[in-house]
Amino acid sequence: MDIIVCVKQVPVTAEAEVMVDSSGRDIKKDRLVFDVNEADNYAVEEALQLTEKFGGTITLVNLGPESADKTLRSLLAKGTHEAVRLTDEHFDESDAYVTARILAAALKSLSYDLVLTGCYSSDLGYSQVGAALAELLGIPHATMVIGLEVLDGKIKVERELEGGTHERLEIDLPALLTIQTGINEPRYASILGLRKAMKKPIKVLTLTDLGLAEGEVGRDGSKVFLDTLSVPPKGEGAQILEGGPDEVSQKLVDIFREKGVV
Repeated sequence: MDIIVCVKQVPVTAEAEVMVDSSGRDIKKDRLVFDVNEADNYAVEEALQLTEKFGGTITLVNLGPESADKTLRSLLAKGTHEAVRLTDEHFDESDAYVTARILAAALKSLSYDLVLTGCYSSDLGYSQVGAALAELLGIPHATMVIGLEVLDGKIKVERELEGGTHERLEIDLPALLTIQTGINEPRYASILGLRKAMKKPIKVLTLTDLGLAEGEVGRDGSKVFLDTLSVPPKGEGAQILEGGPDEVSQKLVDIFREKGVV
C-alpha cells in the first residue's frame, strides 16, 4: 500500500508568550520552537502501522519553508520512505483552498492508494485542507477518523461526530482520510533512524515545477485572507474575598445580587 501523508510544521506555543508581529497578520516566530503538527503526527503513525502490515511506501509532502526539513527528517527517522517539500515565496498567505490546490498539484505526479492528513492544524485550526484536497484529486474522503480497517480495494473507517456519536463508513480506494488525535500512540524516532534520515534526500518543488501560475496561489489566488491578528484582551483579575466564613458568604451573596444571579 502506497501512502502519502501531508504534514505541516507549526510553532509550539503552548508554553510560550505569543506576540503579534509588525505586519499585524502573523505572530513573532524568531524565538519559538517548531515541530510537526500534532494531528499530522498521528497520521504518520497510522501510515507506519499500515505499511508494516501490508507493505508499501510512505511519502511525506510538506508545504513550507526550508526550515521544515528538520521536521521532515524527524518523521523520516521513524521509518517513512520519502519526503517532498513545496517551497516558493509565491505560496505565502495561501488560504485553505489554495493550500489544497498546491498540494493537489504535487500529488497528481505521485502514485498512492491512500492519502492521510491531520484533522486540523494546531496553528490555524481551519480543518478545511483535507476535504478540499480530496475534491481536487477527485477521490472520496472521510474526516475526523478514529479507526480504520483495510479491505480488498476498500477501507472501513470510524469517524467521530459531534455529541460523542460515531459513524462507520466503507470507502473505495484510493481515498483521503483526515486523522483525529488519539487514534494511536505515535512512536519516537530511534538514534539509528535519525542518522539514516540525515542522509535521505528531500525533493523540493517550486511554483514552476508544479505547473501553477503566480495568480493561482498565495494572496492573489486566495478568496479568504487574514486581515488582522490579535491576542485576546486581558480581563479583570479574580476578586479575593477576605474575612470569616459568615462575612465571606454575605459578600458572595451581595455580589450575586449585584450581578442579577439571585
